[in-house]
Amino acid sequence: MANISASSLVEFKDVTFSYPNSAGDRVILNRVTLSVPRGKVTALMGASGGGKTTVLRLIGGQQKASSGEVLFDGKNVGKLAQPELYAARRRMGMLFQFGALFTDLSVFDNVAFPLREHTSLSDSLIRDIVLMKLNAVGLRGARDLMPGEVSGGMARRVALARAIVLDPELIMYDEPFAGLDPISLGTAAQLIRQLNDTLGITSIVVSHDLEETFRIADKVIILANGGIAAQGTPDEVRHSSDPLVHQFVNALSEGPVKFHYPGPDVAADFGRADRGARS
Repeated sequence: MANISASSLVEFKDVTFSYPNSAGDRVILNRVTLSVPRGKVTALMGASGGGKTTVLRLIGGQQKASSGEVLFDGKNVGKLAQPELYAARRRMGMLFQFGALFTDLSVFDNVAFPLREHTSLSDSLIRDIVLMKLNAVGLRGARDLMPGEVSGGMARRVALARAIVLDPELIMYDEPFAGLDPISLGTAAQLIRQLNDTLGITSIVVSHDLEETFRIADKVIILANGGIAAQGTPDEVRHSSDPLVHQFVNALSEGPVKFHYPGPDVAADFGRADRGARS
């Protein structure tokens, strides 16, 4: 049998993560074990607050697991010294929600920023690399525009060019389709799949867009209630018998995820007022 670690770029082993608050620790992930296969597109999905973005932060080392191991290429991210962590991050690209471009830098300079920050390449070589990455996302001609002069979909593609400019092994996408029109959304999804296959990288996509995400993903992981409700191919997850997964993939209002936030019984809140109105 193949070694799981050899075939997986990212692994979570029995990972628990919680945020402390006044009422005690709020557990986000509870003994989660998962793997992200190399060279594939893995989708992280689930209801809001389910821990999807937390998973990305744990991989990048912005947060540390309360217990368990978060492994990137076999190394425990939570145990890395700062120089090792920075070296690991250079092997990762990140596309933030809504792009997070530097508003006072041009499209060209946004993409060039990681190269200038992390390498000692000459200006001419940086120019060639930036234009190649912009060309890959269809925006070589927009190099001199400012972020305020491009559409939301174009801004997301500029951010994608920036995410791949250091030729990372892993790209993490946090809600790459949020707020996009159908054309821009389809373009973004096609680019994620295309770049993954062309560059031979590994991709993790956090998204609520079922149709596009299921279309491009090789593996889908549904997070819920601090754990994994389902995982497998998009078709396997779509046909899961788990009630919560069924509710999620079919966008049902009724199911394990309730419409009403837990609170007092309706009669307890309104019964006395009703009696007062009738008297």
